[in-house]
Amino acid sequence: MTMPPDLAQALHTANNRLRALLDTPFDTSTPSALPGWTRAHVLTHLANLAAAFTRQAEFAYAGNQIEVYDGGRPARDAAIEQGATQPPETLRATLHTALNTLDATWAKATPTDWTRPVSYRDGILLDTALAWWREAEIHTTDLVLAYTPTEWTPEFTAYLTTYLHPRLPHPVTLQGTPTAIAAWLAGRVPPTPVTTADGTPLPTLNPWP
Repeated sequence: MTMPPDLAQALHTANNRLRALLDTPFDTSTPSALPGWTRAHVLTHLANLAAAFTRQAEFAYAGNQIEVYDGGRPARDAAIEQGATQPPETLRATLHTALNTLDATWAKATPTDWTRPVSYRDGILLDTALAWWREAEIHTTDLVLAYTPTEWTPEFTAYLTTYLHPRLPHPVTLQGTPTAIAAWLAGRVPPTPVTTADGTPLPTLNPWP
């Protein structure tokens, strides 16, 4: 198994978009689209996740597995809070380095490597690439800069909608643009209204799958 060419290109595009945003001036202390998180929190989370996925790959190449974050979720959350206090230049440099290292690590993968087991959700290495696609696309919009869900590609929008479909607690027909529905399923404020076809209130979403 190899990484699908369209996914490889999508990851390249998403990472380069992030790099370009990092090279533009913006206030990292400004609130993000996520309650309780500033842009600095988002940048720190992305950098830490990129480093975690790099480690997942490195261990997988050696035929081993390792916890995504040492110390699990509590350690992850503490690291984000601590990292978010760093100066803007440090945040930018850390994420730049993390993106470059992740790209270089994945570039070494052979077709067999993408099927190697990883501890991330008890999946395979390819699952981490798909997860990074989700995280990079969604969290770049959370920065509330020049990129919004309306700019998600049809391919990503369709993939995200299918992936998040289990969040619906019962069958319901949603009305709205594809990107708006995908954003709503992701727990974000949709760029345009999302309603139900029968006029009933939107359901409370299940947790992320």
